[in-house]
Amino acid sequence: MKTSTLPPPVPVWLIVDASGKTIGAVASKVAHVLRGKHRPSFSPHQLCGDHVIILNAAKLSILPAKAHRKMYYHHTGMLGHLQTTSLEKMMEKKPEDVIQKAVKGMLPSNRLKPLMLKRLHIFKDDRHPYAPQQPVPLDLSAL
Repeated sequence: MKTSTLPPPVPVWLIVDASGKTIGAVASKVAHVLRGKHRPSFSPHQLCGDHVIILNAAKLSILPAKAHRKMYYHHTGMLGHLQTTSLEKMMEKKPEDVIQKAVKGMLPSNRLKPLMLKRLHIFKDDRHPYAPQQPVPLDLSAL
């Protein structure tokens, strides 16, 4: 028996202002939209999510105790070369990576994960080059 699948919908460009919000709140809502679970035509085996632009990544709300306590780990592959970086240093150097790592951890580990992450665009201030796509503001409290 032959079955048919619906073509995935055309992605919409959404914009999120992350200033004053926590990392987990922004990352969970963005992962939900990147996966496409907000659409009625969601299918777990298709790429049916939208493009998401996150602005003001440097203005995230972080508790001071968590900034010192949370660590990011990276191993080079050589013996004894485990590198650790605190959240505070990550926010100073590259605040975009903090949100990207949080969203990456909330997406399922399958063949669609890299494709979903390509639809995530993060900027540390409020300027972005995607004005011609006419992004629509995304209300994080509505999801």
